[in-house]
Amino acid sequence: MPRPLRPSLLRATGSALAAAASVALLAACTASTPAPTASAAPTTDPATAAPGPTAPATETAEPPTPFTIDCEALLTPEQLYEFNPNYGVAPDYAPEATNIATAVDVDAGTACGYLNQTSGELIEVSVATPTAMAGEQRRNDAATTSKPVPTYGTPPEVEGYFVQAGGTGEAQVFHGPYWVVVDSTALFEPGDAQQLVAAVLGNLPAA
Repeated sequence: MPRPLRPSLLRATGSALAAAASVALLAACTASTPAPTASAAPTTDPATAAPGPTAPATETAEPPTPFTIDCEALLTPEQLYEFNPNYGVAPDYAPEATNIATAVDVDAGTACGYLNQTSGELIEVSVATPTAMAGEQRRNDAATTSKPVPTYGTPPEVEGYFVQAGGTGEAQVFHGPYWVVVDSTALFEPGDAQQLVAAVLGNLPAA
C-alpha cells in the first residue's frame, strides 16, 4: 500500500504550485497589456498652410528728367543787354544759391551765371524739370517761404514767388514741368526779376 506523504513535502509542493500560478498570472497580464506606440508627427499640407510674413516691397524712386540748355539760349545776349548792358555769361560759373544747386544736383537741371562786368554782381538762373513728387515739394516750399507774384504769369498756368532775405532776392516760377529760379544780390523786389523771368519762360520749349 502506498505511503502517505509527509506534511513537509505537502507544504513544499503547495508553495511551488502557488509560485507557478503567480508567474502564469503575471505573464498573462503582461501579454494582455498593449505596448505603447509612437504617435506620428503632424503633417501640414502646404496648400492649406498659413502664409508666412512677406518681405516689404521696396519702392524705386522715380528719377528726374534731365534738362539741358545753353546759357546763351536760356538768356540771349540781346536779352541780357536789354536788362543791363553790363551783364554777360560768367566764366567758370558754379552754382552758389541753395535752390540753384538743388535744381542741378537733385533735379538734374541746368544753371547759368551772368556777371555784371562793372559791379561784379552775379545773377544765377536755373531751370529743371523735377519729378511730380519733387515738383510738388518745391511748390510747397516756395509758397511757405516766399510771397506770390501774379505779375510773373497768370495762375495756375504760371505760379510765381519772390523773397528777399539777407541781401539776396530770389524769384521762383513754376510753369508746366519747369521749375525756374533766379537768384541775385541785384534783386531787391519782385519787379527786378520780372524781365528776366519773362525772357527765360519765352526761351523754354513749349510745356
